[in-house]
Parts: sequence; structure tokens; C-alpha cells
Amino acid sequence: MDELRGILWRQFGAVIDMLESSILVCPEHFWDKKDFWYSAYHTIFWMDYYASAEPDTFSPPKPFSLSEFDLQGILPERIYRKEELLDYLEYSRKKVFYLIKGLNEETSKERFITSNKNYSRIEMILYNMRHVQHHIGQLNLLLRQNVDVAGKWVSQTDKTYG
Repeated sequence: MDELRGILWRQFGAVIDMLESSILVCPEHFWDKKDFWYSAYHTIFWMDYYASAEPDTFSPPKPFSLSEFDLQGILPERIYRKEELLDYLEYSRKKVFYLIKGLNEETSKERFITSNKNYSRIEMILYNMRHVQHHIGQLNLLLRQNVDVAGKWVSQTDKTYG
């Protein structure tokens, strides 16, 4: 289990580092484009949610809301600043780290169950990682096409927490 936890964290952590890099390289004049700031927010929100042990009681930290659950696609009431999303990214990175660190024979069998998902904890971690990576590709495409920059590739993370 130690090897699996290490692999999952080094790779998921690398994906989170790549998301952070894409956000950091986004110029201020491009930040307020809905396709960029909102995609970054969407990605972090769902990363946080999918890392929840109890999805039914999920609530994002302030100032964020549950607007992502709105079936009509209602956007948040304002554009979130880059600094706010970087703080939310760090909050979510720690949540993912501790979720993976807490994996053992028992917790790996826990289920993430919603109306349309019923995954083991490990499968949910992989699903979450794929979702984040999908949006990083979109963000980097937007950056490359519009401002000729892109976030960096990260092979493995070197970040850890207590």
C-alpha cells in the first residue's frame, strides 16, 4: 500500500502542480476571460468535491459556493481573482494529499457514492486526476492560442505535507 500511495500522490500532485503552473502563467489581461478563469475554478471545485470522503455533506471554503451543482449552469456571482483560486488550489492539494496518505486496506474499499457515481476510493482518485488533467489541457490550449504561453509539464511532484 505504501508504494501505491506514493505513486498516486507523486502523479496526482504533478497534475495539481501543472494546474497551478497554468494559472500562474496566465496574464492578468487574459484572466477575466470566462473560458479561462471559470475553467480553472471549475477544475479546482470538482477536485475538492471528488476528494471528499462524504460527498453529501460537501461544502467548499469561502468565498466559493455550490454554484457548480446548478443544473442550469449558473456561473458564480463574480469573477474569482487568481489569488483566490491559488488559495483554493492549495486547500484542495492538501485535501488530496491527506486523502491519499490515509489510504489503507480498509479506506481503499470505501465508496464515493452519488446519484451517478459509485466508485471505490482509489478509482475516485484516478477519476479525479483524469478530470483535472483534462482541464489542464484545455487551459493550456487557451493560453497557447491566445497569449502564446502555457503551463509547464511536471513529471512528479516533490511537495508533501506533515
